Amino acid sequence: MARLICSALASLDGYIADERGRFDWAVPDEEVLSFINELERPVGTHLYGRRLYELMTGWETDPALAERSPAMGEFARLWRAADKIVYSGTLDRVVTTRTRIERTFDVEAVRRLKNSAEHDLAVGGPELAAHAFEAGLVDECGLFFAPVLVGGGKSFFPRGVPAELELLDQRRFGNGMVHVRYRLR
Repeated sequence: MARLICSALASLDGYIADERGRFDWAVPDEEVLSFINELERPVGTHLYGRRLYELMTGWETDPALAERSPAMGEFARLWRAADKIVYSGTLDRVVTTRTRIERTFDVEAVRRLKNSAEHDLAVGGPELAAHAFEAGLVDECGLFFAPVLVGGGKSFFPRGVPAELELLDQRRFGNGMVHVRYRLR
């Protein structure tokens, strides 16, 4: 059975975007992005909400993005090679290959996908991840904490969903970021 992994870059106080919707304080440098690439290698399918999918499409539609650095080029290759499922009631069409739209998040369909997948799945976008957490589908979560407090905004974790976590790994980076990876019990 594949794992369903939820990960994000966040402020130290747990926000993935500040109150104005900005997240430029969490842009990974080459060292962090190289590590993200290692985490991406086992992922065969990304589950996205519409907003995150639209943000991520540049990894396929903007060739200049992949040309900025070796790590960015590798991330673009990994992203394009993975399947993508976008959960949206409003998106009319997708602009990337290996991508399909689902109108609703069907817990049993995702459970079947996990059970049959040969590679891990990653869920992204706080609203979509909240559905996965609430349904008990998330196996692991990983956070890259940026050395900044933003004081409010969009939280990484859903409200009202308690969980016990077991620390699996931690790593410090030269830019002050810290990555922690947990298994949900």
